Amino acid sequence: MQDRALLVLAMLADARLPTGAHAHSAGLEPAVQAGLLTSSRPPTPQDARGRSSREDVGRVPALAATRLRTVTATEAGAAVVARHLWLDRRDLTPVEDAWAARTPSPAVRDAARRLGRGYLRLALALWPDDLAGAFPPGSAPPRPLVAGAVGAVTGLDARQVALLVGYDDVQTIASAALKLTPLDPATTTRWVLDLHPAVAAMAAAVAHLTDPDDIPSAGAPMTDAWAQAHARTTRRLFHG
Repeated sequence: MQDRALLVLAMLADARLPTGAHAHSAGLEPAVQAGLLTSSRPPTPQDARGRSSREDVGRVPALAATRLRTVTATEAGAAVVARHLWLDRRDLTPVEDAWAARTPSPAVRDAARRLGRGYLRLALALWPDDLAGAFPPGSAPPRPLVAGAVGAVTGLDARQVALLVGYDDVQTIASAALKLTPLDPATTTRWVLDLHPAVAAMAAAVAHLTDPDDIPSAGAPMTDAWAQAHARTTRRLFHG
């Protein structure tokens, strides 16, 4: 059973899954549009050719690390609690309410629901008997609720569910970076590897949660502001 759970975890962490993550940047594109890759130093000839400096792109993993302490921790905590309530055959509405209360940006909530629809579509194709009727037809559960339910029916433990949410967020940022700025894929892979301890620490911090009231609520005001501005622009590659 443990081997099966590990294989499911590896499968769900694959960036090639048709879950909609390819259309999201985990907040990177809004941050770039707000000037994340623009430094205050004088431009160099390399900058003039449209390339970001090493100093500038080094801010991308810092953004991912910040999200792990804020937005991602909230989603991972909600997924862990959703898993617990699912196994206990309890209603997931309190988890969704707690997640929404800790996610003040409508744009961030909308992105999570778009991702949730993608995850749910995939999950219903892979585990129809286990998840049939899990969410009302036409509903738009956010990603953490779907991730928690999928974790419950596939044998993932609480920490593995949190690891999945954390890794997915970091990997999404790394993948989006390759589309937003010229980079060597080995560079973004190094970012993901270097962030593994932060992902593991976040997962360990939320793995024990069972009550919606205990879901982390650390705010990220700039991330929210960037997401709201991004939602109003028509010149974008990603939903959020």
